[in-house]
Amino acid sequence: MNRRVPVPGDVVLLGAAASVQFGGSRGLRLRVSAVGTAPTYHGWCWLTGYVLDAAGAAVDRREVYVQIAGLRIVPRPARQATPR
Repeated sequence: MNRRVPVPGDVVLLGAAASVQFGGSRGLRLRVSAVGTAPTYHGWCWLTGYVLDAAGAAVDRREVYVQIAGLRIVPRPARQATPR
């Protein structure tokens, strides 16, 4: 499990480990656009972002309250060096 708070631009997978509301077939991929700054319970955070469909297109805007330890952050693709 991940212990890092996501930053804008990260894509996170939300499942039951993040919050019971995302258990079973209700899990989703969220591209984070903002991380809440208001105080929360220890280990939890508010995320605002866009739900992504299978093709990676944004289909809905959501604000979710999740456990940081239950988030799975999708690794960003490595940048390829441009030939000179």
